[in-house]
Amino acid sequence: MITSGRGKYKVWLKQHHVGDDLVFILGGGERSHLGGVVICEPGKPTNSIRLQGHYDDLVLQPIAEAACKKYKKKIVALGGVHVDNATKQEINLLVKNCKAFVKKL
Repeated sequence: MITSGRGKYKVWLKQHHVGDDLVFILGGGERSHLGGVVICEPGKPTNSIRLQGHYDDLVLQPIAEAACKKYKKKIVALGGVHVDNATKQEINLLVKNCKAFVKKL
């Protein structure tokens, strides 16, 4: 597991092997949840699923695409982060912390 950020803005990313493929689970903030799913296969378009009322696919997609490019495997990235009544500034901080994972893969 890798982490980014501090306090209620801390996010985490876990990697699991499923045969030759990889699953990444993103969580953190005050409450982890399932807000989106992103699927990448080498040489194919990325598929994203956004659960109603969530935007977690926006931070999951760069993670999945970077992992797919690096490992040349099928990747599924899922999860979500939440901070109650988050301001725009707090959301931007959470997004920044999630994007840091792209460099840490």
